[in-house]
Amino acid sequence: MMASSEDDPFASENFEFCNYKSLASAEIELIERVFEIRQNFLNSPDSERIVEPILQRISKIRSEKLILEKKFNLI
Repeated sequence: MMASSEDDPFASENFEFCNYKSLASAEIELIERVFEIRQNFLNSPDSERIVEPILQRISKIRSEKLILEKKFNLI
């Protein structure tokens, strides 16, 4: 029988670290998308309307990452 992550602190920590890596990856990808949109819609009023929800998601990701960075003493 395998121990659940609640019983195994290493499994729980590994899950959280994998989550952190996923968040970092998503943040980079979204930042790239914002850059691409701003390049493709240069001088367009639609540009900021399109990127605003993406910027909000990036902000949420950064908040989630900050919690994990503090937990893992990365900052």
